Amino acid sequence: MASDSHVADAHDVIRVIGARENNLKDVDVEIPKRRLTVFTGVSGSGKSSLVFGTIAVESQRLINETYPTFVQQFMAQLSRPDVDGLENISPAIIVDQERMGANARSTVGTVTDAYAMLRLLFSRLGQPHIGSPQAFSFNIPSAPGADTVTGGMCPRCEGLGEVSDVDLDELFDSSKSLSEGAITVPGYNVDGWMVRIFTESGFLDAAKPVSAYSAEERADFLYKEPTKVKLQNMNMTYEGLVPKITKSFLQKDREALQPHIRAFVDRAVKFLPCPECGGSRLNEGARSSKIGGVDIAQVSAMQITDLSAWLDTVEPTSIGPLLSSLKRVIASFIDIGLGYLSLDRSSGTLSGGEAQRTKMIRHLGSALTDVTYVFDEPTAGLHPHDIQRMNELLLLLRDKGNTVLVVEHKPEVIAIADHVVDLGPQAGSRGGRIMYEGDVAGLRASDTLTGRHLDHRAALKTSTRTATGSLPVRGATQHNLTGVDVDIPLGVLTVVTGVAGSGKSSLIHGNVPAFDDVVVVDQSPIKGSRRSSPATYTGVLDGIRSAFAKANGVKPSLFSANSEGACPACKGLGVIITNLGYTQSVETRCEVCDGSGFSDAVLEYTLDGRNIAEVLAMSAEEAHGVTTGPAKTTLARMIDVGLGYITLGQALNTLSGGERQRLKLAIAMAKKGAVYVLDEPTTGLHLADVDNLLALLDRLVDAGNSVIVIEHHQAVMAHADHLIDLGPGAGRDGGRIVFEGTPADLVKTRSTLTGEHLARYVGAV
Repeated sequence: MASDSHVADAHDVIRVIGARENNLKDVDVEIPKRRLTVFTGVSGSGKSSLVFGTIAVESQRLINETYPTFVQQFMAQLSRPDVDGLENISPAIIVDQERMGANARSTVGTVTDAYAMLRLLFSRLGQPHIGSPQAFSFNIPSAPGADTVTGGMCPRCEGLGEVSDVDLDELFDSSKSLSEGAITVPGYNVDGWMVRIFTESGFLDAAKPVSAYSAEERADFLYKEPTKVKLQNMNMTYEGLVPKITKSFLQKDREALQPHIRAFVDRAVKFLPCPECGGSRLNEGARSSKIGGVDIAQVSAMQITDLSAWLDTVEPTSIGPLLSSLKRVIASFIDIGLGYLSLDRSSGTLSGGEAQRTKMIRHLGSALTDVTYVFDEPTAGLHPHDIQRMNELLLLLRDKGNTVLVVEHKPEVIAIADHVVDLGPQAGSRGGRIMYEGDVAGLRASDTLTGRHLDHRAALKTSTRTATGSLPVRGATQHNLTGVDVDIPLGVLTVVTGVAGSGKSSLIHGNVPAFDDVVVVDQSPIKGSRRSSPATYTGVLDGIRSAFAKANGVKPSLFSANSEGACPACKGLGVIITNLGYTQSVETRCEVCDGSGFSDAVLEYTLDGRNIAEVLAMSAEEAHGVTTGPAKTTLARMIDVGLGYITLGQALNTLSGGERQRLKLAIAMAKKGAVYVLDEPTTGLHLADVDNLLALLDRLVDAGNSVIVIEHHQAVMAHADHLIDLGPGAGRDGGRIVFEGTPADLVKTRSTLTGEHLARYVGAV
């Protein structure tokens, strides 16, 4: 708890009056400034609407209006949130869980400015001296003949660090001839045109095994440039198999491909370290300059804990302030629990939790005070051992004179709050109200759902299921794994745990999908257009459109905002997009259809007294009560995974990572006898929802499935049939299995960090 020195003046508060954003019900709340406030409540209760959709949005809007840039003066202003009043708002910095863009040139070092400081360090101390900091940048090409402006980009891979290649063994079986089905690419059937163009082109002997081809025949088969040929009096184009496959499959969006084609692409394309730079991204000149015998590529590849030790060996000489600043940034990585990363790690490979903590590093050394920091579940992806360090960082930001707002469910974070705001009582339309405001002791004594569950603990599982088989993993070496051998049991609930960076995801995602009937349900964004919604993604909309069409004697396409039923003004988008040329686009709500996306004529048709827009505005739980058939079954699964509050027409890109995962699970649950892999399914779940999740996992197993869960939540660990604990630490200090067995055995031995925390959780210490 905070000391008395942090108790704010009664009038020094952020005051929210009459907030109605999304499901908020005229919310009034006072949030003390320069203190740590945790917002909690069940999923969908309105926490994010209050913190992000109201307070943070208004802060950004006011900043834009008060300090407009040249570009902003010609753009439409941000819309004001639906609130009567907001007072005493300070500038807000949002630190969310959105994964960093998968820009191939973006690394942990570039997004935190650590690499920029490292480049400056080498430009000052590196021997031989090769130029300015630009000479060490893998994003700047070399400029031959320019003595003063050079770049460090590797010319072979253009600074990407890797080159792509096609695995020929995945394209054909060299022991067979073309007429025997040598080509193993999906869709290339012996009697189909895709193969006949090879067999009847005249360039190849269809009866000769590919292994017997001459050098010329092999070149024609694999790499021949487009050439006109005549097949059965038809003019066609012959092209080598590799460029043909590259154009038809490999150059297309992977997520847009059919599942079996996507699996083929994943097998056929190999990304290899660039042979010229060894994956360092840098040219020979940049790698030639060294400090103490080490070049900048080697330093960037060091585990950050090792990098910290290396910096201690660098003599400060004339660069003392620069060295001190770099050491502070590197120390922040370690303090925040990311010491197992390296600066050359691609930022797109970071998990949501890792991305959020990496963003925090930018602010820890900031001299700004009286700023509002807004965090979205900062403990996501953190082992209980790591949460304490996160708490210390949140308190550090507060102690510097900032207001810290945290949306969070974990009791460990709620416990350090100066002030708690609990929303509810339920989700969606049944939420959006303030159930409690005050200190943690008062929350614990309150009769709210959060208060009642604050000290709730799942019971340690004493009777476990017996495995029906296993998935054997042998010699796993992905990332930091050290040749791991493990048999993952089937027919039970297996929980894989360990500190952040210990190798959990590398072990499971890197090996399990290779087995048959594996369903991976993760938190990655769902691919789709801006028109995609839960109704379209789950297929529920098809049944709804058919029901509307049957009831009104018209075509189903009329009830699609992507087809005949679209509003003529916004073309079914619900918003008007204004492209401002060199600036970003601006969206405003369509006034013709009031954001529904449908034409007035379509909205005149009703089903059970509701038009199509009103049905899409219903929650899954509401719609379940008025639908039948397959749609009702799918909606029941959405309710089953805790998404009953999600509206059918809600844009998919507004869902959180945890919501996306549960929506994928709702669709996948139809499969039986499968191996389900879930990655931190408790993300975004309230304490009361975790029990529901455990019941759902039990139902999946009891229905004949196998469930593998990567998880840190002790309630899920305690409920497992089998635990696999990786560690003992992160990065180089992890990558080994440190325990396998039942939760009871782990608590009894307390042989790992996980065991110590699980024992404390279940009250065994």
